[in-house]
Amino acid sequence: MKAIRFMAVGALLALAACSKPAPTDKAAEAPAVPAKPPIVTVNGKGISEKLYEEYALALARRPLSELSPEDREQIKENLVRVELIAQEAEKSGLVKDPDIATRLELARLEVLQQGSAQKYMKDHTATEAEMRAEFEAQIASAPLVEFQARHIVVSSEDVAQKIIAQLKSGNDFAGLAKRMSADKTSAAKGGDLGWFGPRDMDPVFTNAVALLKKGEFTSTPVQTAAGWHVIQLQNTRDRTPPAYEDVKDRLSKIVVAKGFKAQSDEMLKTAKIDPPLTTVPATPAAPAAAPVAPPAKP
Repeated sequence: MKAIRFMAVGALLALAACSKPAPTDKAAEAPAVPAKPPIVTVNGKGISEKLYEEYALALARRPLSELSPEDREQIKENLVRVELIAQEAEKSGLVKDPDIATRLELARLEVLQQGSAQKYMKDHTATEAEMRAEFEAQIASAPLVEFQARHIVVSSEDVAQKIIAQLKSGNDFAGLAKRMSADKTSAAKGGDLGWFGPRDMDPVFTNAVALLKKGEFTSTPVQTAAGWHVIQLQNTRDRTPPAYEDVKDRLSKIVVAKGFKAQSDEMLKTAKIDPPLTTVPATPAAPAAAPVAPPAKP
């Protein structure tokens, strides 16, 4: 039920890595390292060791060095098969198919966007002042409250309405949750969701909980992507803001991610776009970065 709250924005380089000394004349005159020969050639087209390594990592979720010789050979064979199929597709003109061409273009855009974001993250470091400012903004905007609630989720509004009617007639919430809720994890605990913050749940769910008094349940079903909910508020409590030092790494990522977003906003404002977009950001907007969440109380 709980949403994923943190989005990975890429690792930042250490500060020392961002201040490499300029190369000396001797280093600049050093001959270039020759390119490695391909690990295999398929109809005259070489497959590089780098491509092989990346393909293995994507396929096996482990680097080549951790794989057995048999696994490495099998992965190489798979890669050769993929290359042969791709060559045949190009010969047959498949790349000119509108659907295929569109998907290839989307893949190109995604790879370049991700590469640009990663390079930006490596080349930029958040200052202490920027992180402090972000910390204060996050704390000021974060609701410092937690809810303890339980719910019953079903697939239709009619069933949820019947559950509400049974609750109004005096039926036990926990008992109904155990028998009827589609959320089996919480159902086993009588629908108990434990303690959660406003950002931990679907906003529709959170808004419904915030309107309840202690012990009260929703008088109408609440719909989210998970289904139709009947929710009961059990308790509320205040949350203590996190210590600045405990969230510095996350703040650094948020600040740099905002910088990348601001850069793309500026590109959008200065680009020649025909016809013009109806909405162009006047000021840099914050990306969907990880919020600084107060620690949960035990």
